[in-house]
Amino acid sequence: MAASASLIGKRFRGFLPVVIDVETGGFIAATDALLEIAAVTLQVTPAGTLARGGTLRYHVKPFDGSRLDPASLAVNGIDPWHPLRPAVDERDALAAIFKEVRRHVREQDCTRAILVGHNSSFDLSFLNAAAARAGIKRNPFHPFSSFDTATLAGVAYGQTVLSRAAVAAGLEWDAEAAHSASYDAARTADLFCAICNEFQPLYEAGLARLAAGPPATAADTNPMIEPAAEEASGD
Repeated sequence: MAASASLIGKRFRGFLPVVIDVETGGFIAATDALLEIAAVTLQVTPAGTLARGGTLRYHVKPFDGSRLDPASLAVNGIDPWHPLRPAVDERDALAAIFKEVRRHVREQDCTRAILVGHNSSFDLSFLNAAAARAGIKRNPFHPFSSFDTATLAGVAYGQTVLSRAAVAAGLEWDAEAAHSASYDAARTADLFCAICNEFQPLYEAGLARLAAGPPATAADTNPMIEPAAEEASGD
């Protein structure tokens, strides 16, 4: 097992953070179309800092009967029916992303992935709804826990809008490229890494206090939120 794998596994208690961004045809996961999805993996550098890894991105065909809100399409600039748009079915997009995420979970010595997103409940709701529609039983992500960079950036920098939070973290922001899943996921990943790296002294201080305190017991864990490994059966 690589040194970086053990570090990221320990840093998040067995969770593997994977950044997800979706572009959609509205705000309601059950009825509105998923149009783009991007996933960004993270890695630990030789210096011990967290950094952005690779990106997977898919244009997605609207599912049958899905709603497309013109206001949402005006924001993300997506034409779902453009003849040159290389879109795939929801199941194919998620199957490819989930396969890659499971590989990283194994290689990074983690037990389960956890979604990182800017306003992460939105991305997680669309991810879970699409997986349910596609009949995918082996979803590597925790079903309801997530890391929300809007919350983290609000605490760290006093900014909750992604563009302002990125600038506050010392990152570049391209307004022309924004609202594509791949760009927003990459910037969200960079923001998450910046906050984690700046919070490293707090993390280390917490470890020291835990080590000096009473040992953990079974009463300290909650099986509903612990990073238990996903079930191996099913799709």
